[in-house]
Order: sequence, then structure tokens, then C-alpha cells
Amino acid sequence: MIKQPNFYSVIIGTELLDGRRVDSHFEFLNKELNSRGFIHKASFVIDDDPLFMEDVFEFIKNDPNGVMFSFGGIGATPDDYTRDVASKVFSDEIIVCNLEAKSMIIDRFGDDAYPFRVNMAKLPSGAKLLKNVVNNIPGFYLEDRYFFVPGFPKMAHPMVLEALDRYYISTDKKIRLSLLAQASENECIEFYDSLPFSIELSSLPHIQDDKRSVEISLSSYNKDEVKIWHNELIKYLKNRKIIYKEIECL
Repeated sequence: MIKQPNFYSVIIGTELLDGRRVDSHFEFLNKELNSRGFIHKASFVIDDDPLFMEDVFEFIKNDPNGVMFSFGGIGATPDDYTRDVASKVFSDEIIVCNLEAKSMIIDRFGDDAYPFRVNMAKLPSGAKLLKNVVNNIPGFYLEDRYFFVPGFPKMAHPMVLEALDRYYISTDKKIRLSLLAQASENECIEFYDSLPFSIELSSLPHIQDDKRSVEISLSSYNKDEVKIWHNELIKYLKNRKIIYKEIECL
């Protein structure tokens, strides 16, 4: 397991981009990651374009801490490109018939597995399987970090849980301290510039009745460090006679 993984989701489907269907994968995965102390690094919703899919997969592969969940494109129709693209990017273009997956497909469909459905058993070399609780046609994964599941939520989401429960159960949660300052962002930039890279900054401006305020949130996996810098923020505001209100303490 990667100690501090960067999670990516790739949600494949032209039908999402042209409005024929509404995505539910991002919300589901985001909630599960947050409950385990993880966060999304990025999420992509892309069309069924194998060259673009390859570019996105390559981008994620180049992150040494990257963990990916790819949704869609592992069926048996001509527009299901994910297996081939995954093979090209993650296993040197080697694609083989996974005998366990083939057996599952034949058990499920019998003679109707041929000539097309059985092709769903052609997977990148080294692929391991994820259980499909709906029809037993598996998803797959590579290197314990790149997971490929169907586009159908009822099939995909149990596979996501299987993968997370097996390899990414939980991590230390970030500590987040927040306050609302009666100031503009411009008045706080000097403090922002003083923050170390290890402190994550969120600065959310608000305007109400022509009055400016900014919600400032500091977070880190290091509890002591985030408290130190939160106190420094309070000192900064007091020195400039800026009124503030603490709004969150986790």
C-alpha cells in the first residue's frame, strides 16, 4: 500500500458529457475516500476516445503515488476501449485471455458467451480480478493501484469497496482548523506567503452587503504543526486588528 496515495478517478462515457446520463461515481468514490481519511487528487470525465484515454492514463501513471479508479469501457461492444488502453499503458501492450475470467463468463452465459462476450476475458497481462456482485463478470486491476470497473454503479461500487477494503482501508486523517476573518484576501496574502509547503491552505472569499470576509482553513496530517500555524494566523489578524470568528476545529 502506498503510504500517502494520490487518488484519481477516470469516468469514461460520452453519454455523460452529452447529458444522456448523470454520473454517480464521483460522489460515491469521494465519500468513501473521505471516510477513510483520503482525498481525491483529481477526477476526469472523458469521452470514449482511446487516444485521449491513453493520455489520461499516462498522466496518472507518471504520478509515483497515483492510485486510479477507472469507470466504464470494459464491456464487449466495439466502443469499449478500456482493456486495450490499459494494456498499452500499464502492461506493455500485452493482453491475454484470463482463464478465471473466461470461466466466469462461460458459467454466466453458456453458449451465448461466444463469439463476443468471451472477449471480456481478454485482459492486460498480470491483471487480478474484482468480483461483480450483479452478474459475476469481473472487473480487474493492476499493480494493486490501477482499478478498472464497469460503468454501471450497481456493479462498479461494490468493486470499489472491495479494492479499498483490501488495499486502502484508512490513513491518518488531516487535521483542519478554520476561521472567518472580516477582511479581504488581499489583507491576508502576507500571512499566506509565510506558510510552509506542508500546510494546506484554503482561502474562500465572501461578499455580503458590500462587506468582505474570507474563510481561512489550514490543514495538515501533523496535528501540532497545524495548531502552531493556526495560532500564528490568529496573531497575524490580532496585530492588524482584524475581527475573526473560529468556525471549525477538527
